[in-house]
Amino acid sequence: MINQVYRLVSPRQFEVTYKDRSLQSDCIVVRPTYLSICAADQRYYTGSRGKEAMEKKLPMALIHEGIGKVVYDPSGEYKTGTLVVMVPNTPTEKDEIVAENYLRSSKFRSSGYDGYMQDYIFLNRDRIVVLPEEMDPHVAAFIELITIAMHSIVRFETKAHARRNTFGVWGDGNLGFITSLILKKRYPDSKVIIFGKKQYKLDHFSFIDEAYQIDQVPEDLVIDHAFEAVGGKGSQSAISQIIDHIYPEGSISIMGVSEYPVEINTRMILEKGIILIGSSRSGRSDFVNTVEFMKEHSEFVEYLGSLVGDVHEVRTIQDIIDAFEKDLTSSWGKTVMEWKI
Repeated sequence: MINQVYRLVSPRQFEVTYKDRSLQSDCIVVRPTYLSICAADQRYYTGSRGKEAMEKKLPMALIHEGIGKVVYDPSGEYKTGTLVVMVPNTPTEKDEIVAENYLRSSKFRSSGYDGYMQDYIFLNRDRIVVLPEEMDPHVAAFIELITIAMHSIVRFETKAHARRNTFGVWGDGNLGFITSLILKKRYPDSKVIIFGKKQYKLDHFSFIDEAYQIDQVPEDLVIDHAFEAVGGKGSQSAISQIIDHIYPEGSISIMGVSEYPVEINTRMILEKGIILIGSSRSGRSDFVNTVEFMKEHSEFVEYLGSLVGDVHEVRTIQDIIDAFEKDLTSSWGKTVMEWKI
């Protein structure tokens, strides 16, 4: 069959390409229904990844957050119309120690490998997780982002000490919101504190115990463990502030991505015996854990509904451009594309 792929060929320019795909394989074919725009997609769209990265990655179909419906399963395991979330990480090998999302050989959609902006997605059997039909599709569209927070928290739980009375989350954006929410649901008796720059964003965190603007943090405030969800140049000052306010032998989970190296106060990391835990992306097990968590906590999904920003019906390439441009001006939440092209 001929599959249409909508690829970014240069900043702010998409073109349709055609790929001949065979149904004579074990791949499950999924029709995308709702897709969510990520900051990483925007860096490609605007060309801010840099000339070398752009030349290496493009042309490429964007988007790695999305859900869809099964249209063909050669084995008949999944019925036509089954709602699924698609796992963008695609491993090519297994390792007893290294998780699939850290293997250098793994491919990741919309990062040098075509993402979900296609008529149909051909997926290995283990790259889908079934969703309940009643789940809000606008929230389900960015499950991949939720899995990143879930993955970081699961890694923290296996590596950090057991005193978990107070958590600090730095970053008042989407990832900080999701991380704080999972922590509050997972540790209802613990205190969760959010640290951010903009008060109007902090006002959205109605479920946490305390909120502080980063220039108004009490000097005597201390936390057991921290999660950094700032990224970019701001991650340096965030990590520095965390080091100042964390108890000795606490852990710092770093999630924010920076294009450039940042300085870290290694002297105080050594003096306090701090554990740094890096985490990136997620794998199938994180998707399974996240979907089960969402099934068990309906109020969790309701809170996530406040992250849904603009929803765009996409039928043409111009609609795609409009959605990306509108997302650039959005100050809060996720932009979702209802994929009808």
